[in-house]
Amino acid sequence: MKTKFPLAGIIVSLNTPFDCNGQIDFESLHRLIEYHLQAGAAGFLSPAQAGEVGTLSLENRRELVTFIRRQVDGRAFYVSGATADNERHSFLAAESALAAGCSAVLVEVPATLRHDHAGIRRFFHEFASVGMPLLMIQDLDWGGPGLEISTIRQLFEEIDSFRSLKVEVSPAGPKYTQIIEATSGNLHVCGGWAAGQMIEALDRGVDVFMPTAMTRFYRAIFDAHRRGDRHTASTVFQKILPVLAFTHQHLDISIQFYKRLFVELGIFSTMSVRKACLPYDSFHEAYGRELIRYLQEMDPQ
Repeated sequence: MKTKFPLAGIIVSLNTPFDCNGQIDFESLHRLIEYHLQAGAAGFLSPAQAGEVGTLSLENRRELVTFIRRQVDGRAFYVSGATADNERHSFLAAESALAAGCSAVLVEVPATLRHDHAGIRRFFHEFASVGMPLLMIQDLDWGGPGLEISTIRQLFEEIDSFRSLKVEVSPAGPKYTQIIEATSGNLHVCGGWAAGQMIEALDRGVDVFMPTAMTRFYRAIFDAHRRGDRHTASTVFQKILPVLAFTHQHLDISIQFYKRLFVELGIFSTMSVRKACLPYDSFHEAYGRELIRYLQEMDPQ
């Protein structure tokens, strides 16, 4: 029987910084990684949804993965995102990550297979055959329940490298519990978009949270909860709720807000996005500035 993958803590799903010409800004990315490491990040995920993965070419992805792996250099765990708009590109992204020396790869179910149980099993079996030591499946369904529990359990039993699941469904809480129970607590479970339910998720036994920013706060929440101080965990969590309420209107708002935050912190050179985002209008700008000041003045302790 598999033993649970031992990683715990905060894995940051990195925003991808772009310069004023829309090219990847590697100097800003270097500053971003160091900033999160200093804040207590246990690992990184890139490229993924927060990193505008759908706008990146295969060459962009290769450059990102190679750069991040070299910079992290064993100081934290790194998961390379291999999600793409079709199966072939997912395989190519995974192969590129392995060639760059990555040991863990994340991928979600291709949209064309979302309701095809046999096709889902075939895809993940073929994907695992690429040879990555650790496969993290992203169970992503913005407005629904995502993968069937029976499918997750079957994949966990059949694929040796499938050790971790990132859950991003609605509602997430009951599914965390169902997955943990269905796999006898041996499948490593990560929480992502449902950060607004972080305390509940930790109560349910989630191992890792994958936010985009506010790493100091998430780390303080996680550590307090792990040492049995749920009161402190909840107190710190309540401090970031106004920001979560604003940023979790939509992924596009989240990306644009955090890029503005990183510009304000002197980490990003621009707030440029490649993704065709929902408008970030004058009201977003005004309230977003208030929240940035709020975060800068607040201490997680």
